[in-house]
Amino acid sequence: MGKLEYNSSRPPIEVEDALLAHLKIVIATKLRRQESFMMTWPSGLKRPGRLSTWMHPSIPMVIEFDDEHPTKIDPVRVSAMMERLNARGELVLDEFTSNDRG
Repeated sequence: MGKLEYNSSRPPIEVEDALLAHLKIVIATKLRRQESFMMTWPSGLKRPGRLSTWMHPSIPMVIEFDDEHPTKIDPVRVSAMMERLNARGELVLDEFTSNDRG
């Protein structure tokens, strides 16, 4: 389970390494293009509900993987994730579980 830390203002978001590797590409692509967007995820076991944040290129982000070996990237999965994000303007992390390939 990797971690995505955004703006250091909350505890990191825990994300499965395989999903995190794909998210890294999608997020980096959008932010490199200076395209901001919403990102939403479940708030976790300690507190029910959901959290959302506005992803912007000027806000620091750290991505930490548990596995020392890079995950194999599935370009079809990245494309599907990018298409869904572009269609909605929001990246909903729990829609992209390891069982859902996009």
